[in-house]
Amino acid sequence: MKFKKLSVASSLAIAACIGTPAFAQDESAAQEDSQTRQNQTNVIVVTAEFREANLQDTPIAITAVNADMLEARGQTDISQVANQAPNVTLTPQPQNGGSGLIAFIRGVGQVDFNYALDPGVGVYVDDVFIPTLSASLLELMDLDRIEVLRGPQGTLAGKNSIGGSIKLFSARPKGDGSGYLRATYGSFDRIEMRGMADFAVTEDVAVRVSGFGRSVDGYVTQLDYGLTHPGSNVPSNLARGRDNADRITMGGSSTAAGRIALRWEPSDRFEWNISADYTSTQGEAGPTVLIAAGQPTGGAFPFDPFSSNPATDANGNPWLVGVDGTNVPVNCAFVPTGPYSCDTLSGDYGDPGFIAYSNFLDAKEPTQQAPYKPYFALQNQDFSGWGVHSNMTYDVSDNMQLVWIASWREYESIWGQDQDATPVPVAQLDNQLNHRAWSHEVRLNFEVADGFVEGTVGGFYLDQDGEYTARVDLNYAGIDFIHGPDTTPSTTKAVFATATVRPTDMLSFTGGIRYTKDKKTYTYFRSNPDGTVPFREADNLFIPGIPACEFFLGAPTAGPTGIGNTPNCLLTGLFDVPGEFKGDRWDWRIAADYRFSDQFLTYASVTTGFKGGGVNPRPFFGPSAGDCSALPPGSTAPCNQINSFNPETIITYEVGFKADLLDRTLRLNGAAFWNDYSDIILQLTACPGSPCLQPNNVGSAEVKGFELEFSAYPVDGLSLDGGIAYLDFQYTDTGTSGLTGDEITPYTPEWSGSLGIQYDYDFSGGSMMARLDGAYQSKIFTEANNSIWSRIDSRFLANARVAYTTPDEDWTVALEVRNLLDKYYYLSVSDVTGSLGVVTGVPGMPRTFAVSVQRDF
Repeated sequence: MKFKKLSVASSLAIAACIGTPAFAQDESAAQEDSQTRQNQTNVIVVTAEFREANLQDTPIAITAVNADMLEARGQTDISQVANQAPNVTLTPQPQNGGSGLIAFIRGVGQVDFNYALDPGVGVYVDDVFIPTLSASLLELMDLDRIEVLRGPQGTLAGKNSIGGSIKLFSARPKGDGSGYLRATYGSFDRIEMRGMADFAVTEDVAVRVSGFGRSVDGYVTQLDYGLTHPGSNVPSNLARGRDNADRITMGGSSTAAGRIALRWEPSDRFEWNISADYTSTQGEAGPTVLIAAGQPTGGAFPFDPFSSNPATDANGNPWLVGVDGTNVPVNCAFVPTGPYSCDTLSGDYGDPGFIAYSNFLDAKEPTQQAPYKPYFALQNQDFSGWGVHSNMTYDVSDNMQLVWIASWREYESIWGQDQDATPVPVAQLDNQLNHRAWSHEVRLNFEVADGFVEGTVGGFYLDQDGEYTARVDLNYAGIDFIHGPDTTPSTTKAVFATATVRPTDMLSFTGGIRYTKDKKTYTYFRSNPDGTVPFREADNLFIPGIPACEFFLGAPTAGPTGIGNTPNCLLTGLFDVPGEFKGDRWDWRIAADYRFSDQFLTYASVTTGFKGGGVNPRPFFGPSAGDCSALPPGSTAPCNQINSFNPETIITYEVGFKADLLDRTLRLNGAAFWNDYSDIILQLTACPGSPCLQPNNVGSAEVKGFELEFSAYPVDGLSLDGGIAYLDFQYTDTGTSGLTGDEITPYTPEWSGSLGIQYDYDFSGGSMMARLDGAYQSKIFTEANNSIWSRIDSRFLANARVAYTTPDEDWTVALEVRNLLDKYYYLSVSDVTGSLGVVTGVPGMPRTFAVSVQRDF
């Protein structure tokens, strides 16, 4: 066995996916066979385990997409790949999450961007783990392939791959002098340039430089309600500029990114790949519209979308004073369209489904209890990040290979939020995340007894540190403070081993084990916007164990946030106070596969995984609130909310098959699974006191489902691909969460499916390609409690692309249409009816067009 055949990142498996099917044959034979079929030429290399194996011989449910297919589909960011991967949901973070990704696989994932909570789906770039939801909404720049591994990857990828893993592999330098330049123009003044150059420096050194730049206008229009609704009693937002009614949009951005990669191969036993990348985005605020607004009722139907929320604080002071001096309520007048709208907007302002009346302004009159007004949140979504990756491979012998992977990554993400999407200052925030991560991984790949046993042993180390800073202006809660910079240094250490034994050519047994040790410290800093630290004015100090607000000491105030209390007194004692989580975990995997013939493989596996634990990132009461167990019965005092939570865990039982049928013109891969999902972390109001929003291990569930993928080549030039997935999520225990047990996990459709049709035609004047893609998902909920307001209805989306390539293959012209049927739908929905009295959503883009011209060198 010659390890130099393997990927730089790890041992490789060679297979065809959505192009030439893979068989139990060597690579050269597969390539020779592919030349006989005009429509089966895309050979793809995938990494599934730490050893060389054909994709169709690998006992894991995998969806793989190569660079040619990404281009054929016109996919430019990682969230679009989910349309073709069964039981996978990838969604950009809404306005409250900044530049990040919400990822769920088989009902397991994470929504909250805060560093205190870990992702449930592992995202990797060139085998380097991206440890946070922020920075994981990756642009697809100069990739070789993407692999989506479904199910827990606890032994192969480690913690936070409990739902699965998404792995992006960059194209490596070849030194062949190739390159291209592509220019694109499209809807919303989208202007984009992409390019790549690959060249040799010496006989042993090759360099690849790639980059892109893109500018696109926003697709949600912000209107000044006071100007567009004369006589409405809503004052004009002069902070935007006088008489500027509709010149601001949301969702636009300007992005520039670049990558340089170097490959040094001085001998056939040693190879070193090193790369550096940088990304910068200057963006408008996240596109957000108001779906419903009204009065929280607190009854059996806890929100009335047609009753006005009076929008006053605990003392009856209005959040927004109208032109005539009276209170401006929050109600359906600010909902531009839909069944819960009573808007009176007239005039040509475009599709009302893409209109918002946000103004990011709190012009509330200052009071003794809330003196830090006015306040204007930023209308932006900016991101900058960079990293350096190193991957060194040394073949100790023909049967032993040493791999070392190292990385340093940093980013800064800054974004503003108008949480209520109205001109009434219900809740405004400015957010900033700073993060750095330093990781190492060492692997020793080996083969003994002439291939009877193949395996890998290794170790992993991750040291990361993050800071989260925010101005949190919550008039509905009566607090307005500076959050942070909260620091979250953490370390992860792991050792792992996996091995495959082949008693016969047809039968294989695989076993793996991994030990992980975690430590995370979260330090809280809460201060007033003027930089002072909250304390009780009467004492000029806080006393641990005694509530800080005057209300809790018997003062006749309208609650702890009413006038007569010290500003932000609820937060007293939450300054330079740490919370800590420590834990360790063993994960294991057992799998067996049997090949009945060259065309048909079956497998069965049992696999475990986990998502890291942590500490509540949003306590409203700290140590000064005391321990609940020490308080007398009937006490009105709150309790310390600095609490840790344990990791989520899962055991997955899976059976599957992989088949290449009908003379390899039909590939059919399927899997069925059953998950025992425990200690589910739910962020609900599960505290003894209120307000409360803390994560707790309060759930267990049984999850079962199946996935079926296919690719077919009925005639030369015509190819079809697609899949269907089903998932049944059933809670078996909901603890103190308040759930009924009939809910399902967020961002998890019961049914999903996709279908792609592509036709390639060669003629004397060049070649033509036409492709149509469609994707369906049934209804989903975005909140753990599955409220009716967090529901996103089922949808079917379609995209199309046609391309012409000249006979010499130097020029390509393409036209693409996304959202071909012009479907109006939501990417995400936020239900805050119980606190803010509003429902907001992020609409997907309407139908868009783009034309691109590419020159290959």
